[in-house]
Amino acid sequence: MKPLSSTLAPGNGGAAGQTGLETNNAGRDMKIIATGLLVLMAIVYFTSKSYEEVHPALGFVRAFAEAAMVGGLADWFAVTALFRHPMGIPIPHTAIIPRNKDRIGNTLANFLKSNFLITRIVAQRMHGVDLAGGVGRFLKSPSGGEGRLKMGASRLIGDIIASLDQDRLGSMFKGAVKSQARDLDLATPLGQILEVVMKENRHGPLIDSTIKWAYRTLDANEYVIRAIVFDRANTVMRWTGLDDRLANEVVDGLYKLLADMASDPEHPVRTKSEEALAQLAVELKTDPALRERIEQWKLEMIENPAIADWIDGIWENGRNALLKASRDPDAAMAGHFGDALMQLGSSLQKDPILNRQLNRFARRAVAGVVASYGDNIVKLVSETIHGWDAQTITDRVENAVGRDLQYIRVNGTLVGGLVGVSLHTLGYWI
Repeated sequence: MKPLSSTLAPGNGGAAGQTGLETNNAGRDMKIIATGLLVLMAIVYFTSKSYEEVHPALGFVRAFAEAAMVGGLADWFAVTALFRHPMGIPIPHTAIIPRNKDRIGNTLANFLKSNFLITRIVAQRMHGVDLAGGVGRFLKSPSGGEGRLKMGASRLIGDIIASLDQDRLGSMFKGAVKSQARDLDLATPLGQILEVVMKENRHGPLIDSTIKWAYRTLDANEYVIRAIVFDRANTVMRWTGLDDRLANEVVDGLYKLLADMASDPEHPVRTKSEEALAQLAVELKTDPALRERIEQWKLEMIENPAIADWIDGIWENGRNALLKASRDPDAAMAGHFGDALMQLGSSLQKDPILNRQLNRFARRAVAGVVASYGDNIVKLVSETIHGWDAQTITDRVENAVGRDLQYIRVNGTLVGGLVGVSLHTLGYWI
């Protein structure tokens, strides 16, 4: 696997590298054409000047070539002075870009900050972006015409995930989960859930399960009850055997109570249990003491080693699943999970409310990133350009705009020639 830096570096393979190579070749070809045109004008000038006395009409050709040389040389000097000293001579106000790279970096960073990284402008731009529709189309037809884009994006995401510090991110993830859990109000939703269960009369199975659990517990611990009665009985009761009879009565009474509660939905104890559950639902939302006990129990659970291991498992499984999906997006879209994603894609296209909500969330998220990290992005641009040496920034800027700069030289040569022949013609009329 290639490192992330090589994946993102300009001109490293793929479509980006091919585009950069084509740009360099085009700029070099135009430079040869512009220089060749200047040499051609010099040849034409000296040739026409040599034969001008024999053929006076060649004066127009000489004037064109002479002015073309002046225009071409002037524009060559201007273009060259942007990037280096012409012919290596340190003429003042030449090599403009290398000498002012730090100022260029600061200016570019401020330009980005003033014109692009503004929350209001980003939000306005995002209004016209249908992110939900694009995601919906991709999820609905994952193997469509965007295959190369999908594979490229998948590889990039995979490289980014693999290059990130696993332990540090894991600690951040676990810290975030614990922080959210500490801030979670557990008592109120428990009370609300219990209240809804009671209101919809769905608590019957809960009570039935509790009765069955109590019956199994009594059956498994019957000897404990007999031991308690024996320990509490005096010598006379033991001598007369009343302790065994009393223990039998207690155990039989408990069995009968549980049997009656299981068979009679209107049993008084069962009714009291329902009233206690209803009261518990209210107290979970209103009783400070109970809410404090629930909060304390929650904090103890968060610090429990078993919970920490469970959170570790969530992080590892999630990270591995992301890596696997990014390496093989087609496999990730297979099976029930893929069907669910395709269904989500269809919903994003057909459900205007869901579409609008997702787009609103994306707009707020992007605007929030700009508001929170805009200054850091600007600082990154500025510091990156500051870190380049003079040759690096010269090569990158020249490769980016070199073709157009050579067109300036060509145009300067031709326009200069036209001005020269025009002035030569005007001289005959005056």
